[in-house]
Amino acid sequence: MLRDLSLERSLCNHFIAELRDVNVQQDAMRFRRNLERVGEVMAYEISKHMEYHTVSVDTPLGVAHPMLMKTQPVIVSVLRAGLTMHHGFLSYFDKAENAFISAYRKPHGHGEEIEVEVEYLACPDLDGKELILCDPMLATGTSLLLAYDALLEKGTPARVHVACAIASAVGIRTIQKHFPEGTTILCGAIDPDLNDMSYIVPGLGDAGDLAYGKKS
Repeated sequence: MLRDLSLERSLCNHFIAELRDVNVQQDAMRFRRNLERVGEVMAYEISKHMEYHTVSVDTPLGVAHPMLMKTQPVIVSVLRAGLTMHHGFLSYFDKAENAFISAYRKPHGHGEEIEVEVEYLACPDLDGKELILCDPMLATGTSLLLAYDALLEKGTPARVHVACAIASAVGIRTIQKHFPEGTTILCGAIDPDLNDMSYIVPGLGDAGDLAYGKKS
């Protein structure tokens, strides 16, 4: 299932608009907060697709029978930029397990093939669990695909949810082709193009640098 929230009447559109705005981007704290709020919106939307059961809760006047999630997911962030959305997801899935993985592009020139390095992985057992992958910018999809392959060393999840602030059409096709059947893809917006450096156009720039400062 693929959802592009920019095509819906969603508060998420306001956050995405500010993330793109070159003037608002000068405020790193607001940039981080907007990515966090995108994560909060997406946590709510993804929660609708999880399994629920009815439980009994004692109140001062009787017993209520709410529907609650059977299990909490494992939230996975692709470092660095994914940390901001991760906080948003964790605000809603407050009992979730957490995982972190580094997957970054090696320096490359115009038109050169992209190489992605996966260096670090901290992850609980994933067998039979709901997995949420947070990656604010889904460009070619290569980084996220390699990150997912590395995560499979920790077990096979029951279901995968991919959450991106902005994705390219190319990245979406990569996920749809290589990820398991039934994967949920939720995007704040889907942009049509990549430039010759494989950055999303119009996109918003480098989310990691805007959130945490430029790399040396």
